[in-house]
Formats: sequence, C-alpha cells, structure tokens
Amino acid sequence: MKLLLINKLLITQTNKMENLKNLFAFLMLAITISFTACTTETSTVNISGTVTDGTNGLDGVTVTASTGETATTNSTGGYEITAAKDGSLTFSLKGYTSKTVNVDGQTTIDVTLSVDPWITSFDGNGNTTVDPQFPANSLIPSAALTATSSTDAWYTTANYKGAVESVIGTPWYANSNWSFFSRIIGGTNTSAALNTTGKATKDITDAWMQAQGTTIQWSADTIYVLDGFVFVGSGQTLNIPAGTIVQGKAGTGSNASALIVTKDAKIEATGTAADPIVFTFEGDNGNTPATERGKWGGLIILGNAGLNSSPGQTQIEGIPTSETRGLYGGSDNSDNSGTLRYVSIRHGGTNIGNDNEINGLTLGGVGSGTTIEYVEIVANKDDGIEWFGGTVNAKYLISAYCADDALDYDEGYRGKNQFVIIYQDATAADRGGEHDGGTNPETATPYATPKFWNVTSVGSSTSKAITFRDNAGGEYHNSIFMNYGKGIDIEDLEGQDQDSYKQFQDGNLKIANSIFFNIGAGTTGLDLFTVSN
Repeated sequence: MKLLLINKLLITQTNKMENLKNLFAFLMLAITISFTACTTETSTVNISGTVTDGTNGLDGVTVTASTGETATTNSTGGYEITAAKDGSLTFSLKGYTSKTVNVDGQTTIDVTLSVDPWITSFDGNGNTTVDPQFPANSLIPSAALTATSSTDAWYTTANYKGAVESVIGTPWYANSNWSFFSRIIGGTNTSAALNTTGKATKDITDAWMQAQGTTIQWSADTIYVLDGFVFVGSGQTLNIPAGTIVQGKAGTGSNASALIVTKDAKIEATGTAADPIVFTFEGDNGNTPATERGKWGGLIILGNAGLNSSPGQTQIEGIPTSETRGLYGGSDNSDNSGTLRYVSIRHGGTNIGNDNEINGLTLGGVGSGTTIEYVEIVANKDDGIEWFGGTVNAKYLISAYCADDALDYDEGYRGKNQFVIIYQDATAADRGGEHDGGTNPETATPYATPKFWNVTSVGSSTSKAITFRDNAGGEYHNSIFMNYGKGIDIEDLEGQDQDSYKQFQDGNLKIANSIFFNIGAGTTGLDLFTVSN
C-alpha cells in the first residue's frame, strides 16, 4: 500500500490578481472532471489542468471553486479543494493529511498528500483483520492468536489476543451461577434461577443505613431491598458476603433506587464463582430476559483519587446536585474504596431525569487501592461501566446487552484493565467504548490515558467500536473487535492544539496488536481508523 499520494499540479498564471479573481491554467491538460462549489461568492478562483494520482486513477481536473467554499470531484467524491481569498488552495482527501499551497505568482507547484499517520498506525502497530474463528456459542478462539504480554507486573501473563485463551478448557466467564453472560453466549437469553428459597426480605432505606455503626454486616440468608438512594456514609464499611442478593425497588427520578458508596466509605462485596453477589431489581427470582432494562438504578462507588475537572471535586452523574454525598474526587490516587469480586449487576439504568440514566457500575474518583475482579454488568439501560477520573484497576470485566455504551470514561481516568468482554445486543447498543478526556476544561490534566489489554469486543452492525474525543487518550493491546459497523475514530479539532489526535501524536493513544474482523466499514486501515474534525 502506498504511503504517499503525489499530485503534481502544473499551474500557469495567466492574469494578475485583481479583485481576488484569478485564472490559472494547468499545463499538460488531460481528461476533464468537473468540480463545482455548493454556493457562489463574488470572488472566485478558476483552475483547470492535470492531477496525477496513481492510487485512484484520477487524471485531469477542472475546478471552479468559490473562495471559502469546497469543491469535490464528481467522479470519485474523494478530493476536496478549498479556495481561499488569499489565493491559496487546500487539497484534502479522506485518510490523508491536508495540504495548503499559495498559488499566487506561482507557475509550477507540487502538492504531496501524505497518508495520515493515524491510518498508517493500523498496520504499523501490528493490527490485522484475521478471523478469530469463534465457534458457535463461545468466545474461545479456534485460531492460535499468539501475542506478547505486557511487561508491566500488574498484568497477568497472557501471550494471546482477546479476553479468553484459545483452545482451553473452561473459560473464566463460564459459570452460570455468577455469570448471566455465560448463558447469553451459550444461546439462552434469560438468567438462571436465583436461590431465594427460605430467605427473609429486608427493606433498606438511607435512614436505616445512616443509623448503623461503622461496620455493617449483611447476611446471605437475607434479600436486601434498596428503597431509594441508599448511601454507605463516610467512615462506614458495608460487608456483603458470598451468595447475597441485593434488589432495588422500581422507581424513576427522586424515587429511583441505588446503592452509593461515598468518599471515605468502603464496600467489601466478596462473592465466589459458586456463590456470587447479585444486584438486581425487586422481585427478580431469575429467568429474566437480557433485554429487561431500567428496572432499578445501579451501583455507584465514589472515591478520593484525582480528576481533571475543575475544581477537582465533582457531583457524580445520576445523583441530584442537591445531595452533597454525591461528591467525588481528591488527591489520593491510591485510595481504597473496598472490594468487588464475583459480582453480577443486572437490569439497571432507571431514569432519574430527561435522558439521564444511572450506569450499571459507576466509578467516580476511585483509587488504585480498590479491588475489582470478576464483575459483570448485564442489561443496563445506560452505560455498562463508566469511570469518572480516578486510577482504579480491574480484571475480568463483562459488559453485556447494555443499551448505551459498554465502556465509558471521562475526567482523566487512567487505570489499568485486563480480560474484558463486551457483548452487544444487535438491536439496542451504542459504542463499544465512548472515551472522553475531560469536561471542564477538556484540556485539563491529568489526561485520560487508561490501558486495556486482552479485550474481546463483539458489537452490532449499527454501532462503532470506539470513539476517542474531548482530548482522551488510551490504549488497547492484544484485543479482538468484531461485528461492528465502524472501527476506531479519534477527534481532531480544527484550531485546537490539544485534542485526541494530539494524544495520538504524543504516544498517549494507541491500538496495537489487535484484530478487527467483520467490521462493516471495510478491511484496511483507511476503512477502520478514521479521524473526525
């Protein structure tokens, strides 16, 4: 594949600039293809001549472009030529770096359009479009997808691509006791029956929680029903043992139910593969479809780790601004908010306002002292997981059948993640990843630069694998993306020095050694890696 597209424009100036009207004739006139601007102005630049382009076979051009307007080829739709009032011309082509030249007083100019470095990074960083060869009802690749593991000691050694190693016995998600997803991938879109036999039911209000001491011990023999927003307050630790079921009452707006672990509080939710901790809606005994969403709120954890939003402490999304216990953020990046292990969060995302739903798992300013392993979010009406700043790390994550984005981060999140599964409902999903850098302002530090290794992301034909925007960076390594309509898009803001494209240029945004299979947009870097202006 050629990395340079060379357009030689031989221009003869026939008249001097007068009232910003110019007539240029290209030498070596060949076949003519017309360009016409959408609107007209009093001052125009008229150009005719030859463009040599071996890649697309465009040979011979006539341009009539109003100043400040853009003309596009009628033949291929590829070229855009913008004529400015100063007599300059800007040549653009999808996937190439634009070039502006001043033709005033020139008799001959050469224009070289280089392939955008973001596009060439697809091949340059070892990405491919090979078939991972997933058998029916499985995410275990049949192909041997070998790769080099991270040298960072935090990551588990995994010399393969994707969240699950090829040709193994039982994958880490394959236990229907804790993983609703294991049934979905197996072709059964309803949850397994929950063990509610003989268990008492206890309503939990915020007033009840605040009346408890510093240590709150729940029991697997009781089903706990959240009635409204229930806060684990500063200085409190909530212990939830293996096998416990936590349910949220139905309701929207101020009547929504959710569990919120505030700053300086902890949740110790330690389940097992055989006896997980399940968060779901009131009355759910299992056998519930994966398309049942928005039945209650979700789980929100708030910490003291750093953000990039001003003034460094922010109200979490999903909690009314009148509730001061919804604040998160600080300066302790090693802050410990507790443990989530073998936890299944299901059927959440109720509305609390106009187009404002609660994420399945919300992590606001959560620090690296927190442990998150073997956690799934299934059938949430909003995002599966959303990070707002912070440094928390996680392994063995699943976001499945969520109606908005599977993974979302913002406000300078910079943690590490490994072994992540994204699995979208073909009829209700947005992006696999919506990755934002900051909000107020977008250019604030610390930048959002999390790292994801060993991701398997299965999308829908109407969704995009990942969008990087608002100055977000981030990295994906040894991952598999398949069945999406579009690939990876990064934002390049005109006239702004710091954006996601700049993060790519600075080495803070990278997609490496990953597979893109059955992506609707195509099979080349030009198709799969795009830049939005």
